[in-house]
Amino acid sequence: MFSQKVADDRTKIRAGVGVILQNAQGEILLEKRSDCGWWGLPGGRIEAGESVLETALREVKEETGLAIAITSLLGIYSEPTDRIVTYPDNIVQLVDVILVGTIVSGTLSCSHESEALQFFQPTALPAEIVPPALAPLQDFINGLTGMIR
Repeated sequence: MFSQKVADDRTKIRAGVGVILQNAQGEILLEKRSDCGWWGLPGGRIEAGESVLETALREVKEETGLAIAITSLLGIYSEPTDRIVTYPDNIVQLVDVILVGTIVSGTLSCSHESEALQFFQPTALPAEIVPPALAPLQDFINGLTGMIR
């Protein structure tokens, strides 16, 4: 899925949103994706007619059962090295807006897109994290904001 590292004339650009959420203990919520079995941030593709904020709220609710409030912008991530994904029907370069949010209400529950949802200590993240989530997670842990990568 993440094997191709070079864009070509078949590569499509896909805009998306990811959200970093922490619980009261400072642990970060990750989603074990059902499409690859690796951990990533809750989030997804921006749909036509939808804002970044609307996408973040919708995707987190769909994937986790949680209602959230967005508190800040972590950054915009487009570096091709870790963001070119090969799907069975196309090749995509992901351009993601990564936001930070807080949990307002809801009960944590998996969607059909997830095998599991779990909070992790920032110093004890799982080994198998999808490549597009690595730089945002590291930037967040390092206290960085306003990143453009």
